[in-house]
Amino acid sequence: MRYVLMLCSDVSDETVAGQDPDMVGCGGWTEEMERRGILRGATGLRPSSDATTLRVRREEVLLTDGPFAETKDQIGGFSVIDCADLDEAIELAAAHPWARVGQIEIRPVWQP
Repeated sequence: MRYVLMLCSDVSDETVAGQDPDMVGCGGWTEEMERRGILRGATGLRPSSDATTLRVRREEVLLTDGPFAETKDQIGGFSVIDCADLDEAIELAAAHPWARVGQIEIRPVWQP
């Protein structure tokens, strides 16, 4: 099964649990998942303040600066992994260093 791990934080874009997000890093987790053939892709995201939200209503494209919702929770990055099941995805996410400073949403991907 394929899962997306969304690396989230409930603090500002600039700090994660009192740390600069660029300094948190993944502590070798990414390299280990690549070595094991589990990781299908991963990247960090720019701050939500740099986002543009798009909606189409009555054939009109509406753009808004910023995230789609007013919230203090931020998605800072994501990883796509292939696992046997949710239990394995939970195990791998729990080993990710981000789980110790933020939270990780594990979401299955629709597959044909």
